[in-house]
Amino acid sequence: MDEEITVWEGSSSQVIKLHVYILCALFCWLIVPIFIGIWKWIEVRSRVYEVTTQRIRVRKGIFTKRTEELELYRAKDTTLLEPFWYRMFGVGNVIVTTTDVSTPSLTLEGMPHAASLREEIRKNIEICRDKKRVRLAELE
Repeated sequence: MDEEITVWEGSSSQVIKLHVYILCALFCWLIVPIFIGIWKWIEVRSRVYEVTTQRIRVRKGIFTKRTEELELYRAKDTTLLEPFWYRMFGVGNVIVTTTDVSTPSLTLEGMPHAASLREEIRKNIEICRDKKRVRLAELE
């Protein structure tokens, strides 16, 4: 079997919670919003995505960690979603639609350089399908 190589690893950009941080800053005189902002920052930092040549792993959780894996050969389609606000900061969402029953759709939210990450995932999907000799049949 071929060696699995990590293509990209990291967490979402903090831009995805910018609206929460702005509200926390506006109401910081109440003290509680400061702790909410810190919690949201930790929450985003603790969600780690790892894209390899064979799968996508998502590790999330602050006190209890949960790891989900998606085999790339099961992916049907990839979509790049770049909302206006995210584009201003150079981030976007990569949505992977799959045939997996437990994870029919996986969203990598707030990824820096999302277009190149999507292309890398798409390229590795085709390589995995060729290695495993898997083809998706679409019925109409």
